[in-house]
Amino acid sequence: MNIPAELKYTKEHEWIKIDGDVATIGISDFAQSELGELVYVEVESVGETLAKDDVFGTVEAVKTTSDLFMPVSGEVIEFNSKLDENEGDDPTLANNDPYGEGWIIKVKMTDPKEVADLMDAAAYEKLVA
Repeated sequence: MNIPAELKYTKEHEWIKIDGDVATIGISDFAQSELGELVYVEVESVGETLAKDDVFGTVEAVKTTSDLFMPVSGEVIEFNSKLDENEGDDPTLANNDPYGEGWIIKVKMTDPKEVADLMDAAAYEKLVA
């Protein structure tokens, strides 16, 4: 299982990568493997400011649908158009490249200190082991 050391993780299996005050967020390799092949990724929160732990979207696999939770508070500024059914429509990118082309949203953080509450790779690995 791939758990990049430079990322932070949530107990709900989202990952977050920080670049200044912008965070890129997706689902972990563990999450995509548990869900199976994704058939739909829905994010209708672009332009909204959400609190940490708020639902920002859903992922739908053949066998289940799961909510996606904000790892930090902030404004959702972008949804990965390659996952969007109205654009590229390839939700399997989140399966095949969850930490790269399969990212889901970008967020302008309102409280970057919240990142300190997230798990590092070692803690996340213990959670999913």
